Amino acid sequence: MLAVVIGAHGIGGEVRLKVFADDMSAFTTFNDGTLTLKSLRHGSNGAIARFAQVSDRNAAEALRGTELTVPRDALPPLEEGEYYHADLLGLPVVADDGEAVGHVVAIEDFGAGDVIEIEWPDGRRFMVPMKVEAVPEWDANRLIVTRAFIA
Repeated sequence: MLAVVIGAHGIGGEVRLKVFADDMSAFTTFNDGTLTLKSLRHGSNGAIARFAQVSDRNAAEALRGTELTVPRDALPPLEEGEYYHADLLGLPVVADDGEAVGHVVAIEDFGAGDVIEIEWPDGRRFMVPMKVEAVPEWDANRLIVTRAFIA
């Protein structure tokens, strides 16, 4: 998911977006081609987009909550140490001493970088910063958390 529609903007069919990507301008079609981006600008409280298929406020309001997605192969390649949130969600989590901890249930960004939310098997949750001190290693099979950061 690159963004989500959070509401209508004005009466002409524009929508407000909560953007999760660094640069959405590289993409013109979303959701398997059902939405075509005509324009994108930054407003005072998020990005403002216009889609070819949306012509009025009612149609824009109907999109509220719509997640904007593109096929995985349309995404740019990752640099060393980078990741897509989708790759971490659901990953098993183990402590750096090998103990099974739980799995990744969410990734948040409160302004100082990503924070990984992990759920224990009993449903309790805790968060760790996505920094090398807390998460020294991850791959497609697991995420390793330093014991000192496990709550």
